[in-house]
Amino acid sequence: MYVKLFDSELKVMEILWRSGDTSARDIAEELGKTADWSKTTTYTVIKKCVNKGAVSRSEPNFICHAEISRKEAQEYETSELIDKMYGGSADKLVASLLGSKRLSAEEIQDLKKLVEELK
Repeated sequence: MYVKLFDSELKVMEILWRSGDTSARDIAEELGKTADWSKTTTYTVIKKCVNKGAVSRSEPNFICHAEISRKEAQEYETSELIDKMYGGSADKLVASLLGSKRLSAEEIQDLKKLVEELK
């Protein structure tokens, strides 16, 4: 399932991916501390995640469950980035990363290994 998640929604998803099923109250408590969100803001964002199908909720205690994995979200976001910024060409993304010298020698070696495994 592909779902576009905004930064605020990713904050909720990060908690669920890290902690597993979590009550909305506990999510609100954590985001109140880390993001300075009110309980109302947190519940609104959770509702958006539910409406998108990224999160399901169950009673009692409004327990939230991630319906998409971190990997699925990463794959979608990467695909969006490649389409939007590199005309759908993954090799242009890799060339950009290599050209900007943002990768360490170890990261480049890991990329080479990945490419070999894909052959």
